[in-house]
Amino acid sequence: MPVPVLMPQMGESIAEGTVVRWLKKVGETVDRDEPLFEISTDKVDAEIPAPASGVLLSVKVQEGEMAAVNSVVATISDTDEPATSTDHALPEQVETTQTSTASNQAVTKSVTDKTSSTDSLTTEAVRELKSSPLVRRLADEHNIDINKIAGTGANGRVTKRDILQVIERGSAATQRTAPASIAAPGDRVEPLSNMRKKIAEHMILSRRTSAHVHSVFHVDFSNLKKIRQKKKAEYDQAGAKLTYMAFIAKAVVDAIQRHPILNASLDGDSIIYRKNINLGIAVSLEKGLIVPVIKNAQAKDVLGLSKAIVDVASRARSKQLKPEEVQDGTFTITNPGQLGAQFGFPIINQPQVAILGIGTIEKRAVPVNNKVQIRTMAYLTLGFDHRLIDGVVADEFMADLKTQLENFSSEDV
Repeated sequence: MPVPVLMPQMGESIAEGTVVRWLKKVGETVDRDEPLFEISTDKVDAEIPAPASGVLLSVKVQEGEMAAVNSVVATISDTDEPATSTDHALPEQVETTQTSTASNQAVTKSVTDKTSSTDSLTTEAVRELKSSPLVRRLADEHNIDINKIAGTGANGRVTKRDILQVIERGSAATQRTAPASIAAPGDRVEPLSNMRKKIAEHMILSRRTSAHVHSVFHVDFSNLKKIRQKKKAEYDQAGAKLTYMAFIAKAVVDAIQRHPILNASLDGDSIIYRKNINLGIAVSLEKGLIVPVIKNAQAKDVLGLSKAIVDVASRARSKQLKPEEVQDGTFTITNPGQLGAQFGFPIINQPQVAILGIGTIEKRAVPVNNKVQIRTMAYLTLGFDHRLIDGVVADEFMADLKTQLENFSSEDV
């Protein structure tokens, strides 16, 4: 009997994914848990393992095409059934799975509970059935009626992309029509990658959502440099790489526990104070950027954070991250200083309310006790959402972070 291969569930706000590449051809054998295809979503680029061993019987979604979450993208058979690259008939229960997502099932139950005995759905119920909380919030912020949008997701579900396209059309209506093409003879033109499109959507969404403000602090890393040199060999023996990022991550986690508003989110007129600190670490890839998340970072020491940072960064670059490993971040650290940038002004990763940017760490001449000394210094930039966080609160957090970084004890490493 054919085994369906489904587009994996990526979280409540994710309704579809794009098949980037098939790692097996139709007719080839595949082992259970062996990488079968690569996907790209709003959250992650990842390799998806085969759900069973057998022969790749058919591919239903070609490279570059989008598929709804929980829809069938291929079938695997452990029989000698002939393979085909076109759609293959599936049992009725598989077809049912294709036309229903897990999130829609949950919402449908909720909607059913809310409706009256007349079986007629209220406007609010229909609205919830057609969209996720994130999409509804976007629609409310821009006065968009979801019920009037033909969704491109499963069962007509309205996705974030649908909302963004409506917003763009509304904005374009007030501007002059752009020329058909700005390319000149001899220019090289290539389409945006799916990851680049997603990054663009996220950046535009964040700028529209949050009131971005930035604060820059100059921090002395001289003491951390000494501790790092002292402990480096010890960490190498433990299979960890002691970097400045591990110190920064630990200081950030500790400071957040003293300033929990930095780990919160806005939900309409309510503030959600997150119980756990899920620390996002921005990782640069060949064709974009991804932010894997270290869950419950408050439970890790410097050694634990060091190992976790190296692990997620390595697996991000080899496309081995799982979808859940790029979800539910509550605070993000990005490091534009790797290539020498003094500082940057990072855009907040929604629905978070703050992001920390690390400038290049280098020797500089600075005044110390009325004398000019050469110290190892760096600029740290906090981007924060002024809707929720006032400047004084942001600066209190940064002053706390600066004090901890400059006064780290080797006993704590």
